[in-house]
Amino acid sequence: MTWYQTLSLLEILFGTLFIVLYIGYLLRVRRVARFFQKRVYVVWVKFFIRSTYAVLLLISILGPSFGAMKKEIKTIGKDLYIAVDLSASMDATDIQPSRIEKAKQEILRVINRFNSDRIGLIIFSSEAFIQSPLTYDQNALQVYTRTLRTGLLEQGGTDYNTLLKLVSDKFSQDARLSNEEQKAKILILISDGEDFGENIERAAEALAEYNIRVYTVGIGTTEGSQIPTQQGFKKDPDGKIVVSRLHPDHLIRLAELTNGQYFEINNRVSEVNRLLNVINNIEGELRESKTIDVTANKYVYPLALALLLIVLDVLITIKLIRI
Repeated sequence: MTWYQTLSLLEILFGTLFIVLYIGYLLRVRRVARFFQKRVYVVWVKFFIRSTYAVLLLISILGPSFGAMKKEIKTIGKDLYIAVDLSASMDATDIQPSRIEKAKQEILRVINRFNSDRIGLIIFSSEAFIQSPLTYDQNALQVYTRTLRTGLLEQGGTDYNTLLKLVSDKFSQDARLSNEEQKAKILILISDGEDFGENIERAAEALAEYNIRVYTVGIGTTEGSQIPTQQGFKKDPDGKIVVSRLHPDHLIRLAELTNGQYFEINNRVSEVNRLLNVINNIEGELRESKTIDVTANKYVYPLALALLLIVLDVLITIKLIRI
């Protein structure tokens, strides 16, 4: 037998108080009986009942646990990478306050929603880097997210192939190290879709082979806006002001190739709530289970017996001295 709780100072104090008070009560009854020259053997009946239910109450508080049994525990989890585009076009202000600031707000929502899953953060532009590996540490993820800005990476266009290869390598490496092949593997890619790169189909097919789903989030508007810089607005080699627009076609195609979905954040609506619901539903698809030995807390049995004795104590009256 095991116990859910150990004997603490509180239980010892109440037990000692009960014994002291009851001994005082018995001594008083004895003095009265001697005065009237009576014997009070029946007082021990009450003493037995009360001491028994006091002990039973103490046992129920400590929580006796016995009766070993097997129980199947199912763990449902996801490994989720969030990749955010840090190319210069993410500074466009067609979404207020800017695309990158709006993306940071939505990433924080994702982190808060899936707080029981491992989440990692990836930044990319012409290159891709792990900003935070897969972790349960929400505070660290929030700090990394708040520090995101386009100036963190060199601005040389956007290369999605580098990002997708990095994601594939990290997921396969993490699966080998943790031996958790059954976990759902998800990539949330947030970008405006510009400069998508070539041979994206081949990289997407590699992700699909490892059951890595890509949920793409297009951020921006098709009308687009100018890209602010320290000197004013970004210009092309001919000196014309560049207008950055959302290009959803490649993002939609990437999601389709990996059995994912495409969502959009524009100046009228944000589909992040729908994204969260879709990812949340994946929890029931992939799981692992194991059988463990468990014992059950049987406090209810001594508690029920103690309550029965308390009722008997109230109902049964004993005349100690007849005059």
